[in-house]
Amino acid sequence: MNELLLIVLAYLIGSIPTSVWVSRYFFDIDIREYGSGNAGATNTFRVLGPKWGSLVMVVDMLKGIAAVKLVYLLPNYVEFDVQFINLQIGLGLSAVIGHIFPIWAEFRGGKGIATLFGMVLGIQPIVAVCCVGVFLLVLYLTRFVSLSSILASIAFPVFILVIFNEPEHLYRIFAIAVALMVLLTHQKNISRLLKGNENKVPILKHRDRRRQRRRAASQAGE
Repeated sequence: MNELLLIVLAYLIGSIPTSVWVSRYFFDIDIREYGSGNAGATNTFRVLGPKWGSLVMVVDMLKGIAAVKLVYLLPNYVEFDVQFINLQIGLGLSAVIGHIFPIWAEFRGGKGIATLFGMVLGIQPIVAVCCVGVFLLVLYLTRFVSLSSILASIAFPVFILVIFNEPEHLYRIFAIAVALMVLLTHQKNISRLLKGNENKVPILKHRDRRRQRRRAASQAGE
């Protein structure tokens, strides 16, 4: 019974619609009516700018961390035991579902990537840092948040199953399920990437300007 109450609480935490509340209270708009129509950090980044997008991303990550830490409210669970980790996974997934279908925002939320990352960070911080490395590298090279999220999610089961060889079977299944879920929720992004019309985030502009100047200088010298 206590576990069920915590799972409900984790869902309510995940349901906090950070981007929707930020856009409404500070800009008097609904973020879901602009950009990609998604109530997530990436769309907030595009529509409201890096400062607000970063704020939304951090808060959404904290939702996932807070959800998995609820397990410590049950003293009968032994830390890092199989049941302990299983409950953490259940709490984290409940928060992710809350982010995607938030009760506080008409069940129209985001894709859950930041909250999912926060969940992994709360359970397996080393794996989470490795996935962040993949995400940042791809983002630096391409400036596509969607592609960065997809490749980081694919790297997640690779780290769990191959590199770190996690022995817990449920966690291994969870890692594979995460990659599949991200692929499913990013079908439109994958389609736009293949067509060449996916939006890039407005970062590293100075790098792009330098490349353009070098290219222009090279062409002028030919």
